[in-house]
Amino acid sequence: MQPTILLFDIDGTLIDTGGAGRRSMERAFECVTGRADACAHFSFDGMTDRAIVRRGLDAVGASADEPSIDRVLEAYLEALVAEVAASTGYVTHPGIDHVLDRAARVPHIALGLGTGNVRDGARIKLDRASLFDRFSFGGFGCDAEERARILDAGARRGAEQLGRDRGDCRVVVIGDTPKDIAAAHAIGAESLAVGTGRFVPGELAKAGATFVCDNLLSPGAFAMLFPDA
Repeated sequence: MQPTILLFDIDGTLIDTGGAGRRSMERAFECVTGRADACAHFSFDGMTDRAIVRRGLDAVGASADEPSIDRVLEAYLEALVAEVAASTGYVTHPGIDHVLDRAARVPHIALGLGTGNVRDGARIKLDRASLFDRFSFGGFGCDAEERARILDAGARRGAEQLGRDRGDCRVVVIGDTPKDIAAAHAIGAESLAVGTGRFVPGELAKAGATFVCDNLLSPGAFAMLFPDA
């Protein structure tokens, strides 16, 4: 059985916060720059937190240096706690518990996150569904601004957990956007794309996903993740 690292995206893949992330970012920009509309003209799909903030700062003509990005992210995390707790549209996507339960029982699988969220943001979003502690490592938006580098960090940590060389491990990225798929390609990983976000399966297949499904309960999804089951 080949050692396997599973890296899960969060937004649109594991959960949907019902807009809590965007609302929190709007509050953060209003607090720091006085402009709640900084991110009004672009989608967050597949973007990392630092890339979102950088683009928002650029949009309002503010300095996008690292200290400025950090200030917005600090305000964002403060707002996110209340927004996630109050969100009426928060959902966990189908099949998540089924897959995580199976992965936790297989010794040669390392179960991690591969997300553009900074680590504290990931925790806040997932804690509402008691999911964060089910992942023992990850690559996060505080590791890098580019998604491929984030996934590479997660893959390296997964290999360390398994006590294997990174090159000996199968890596599967589970995500819902073409950017997840492109980043998986960039690190030589497979990708399982789910149509639980804004992109339909046809768009995800065109982006080059290894396997595409409506959700993790779809036929073939379980077998793709656990071929030895």
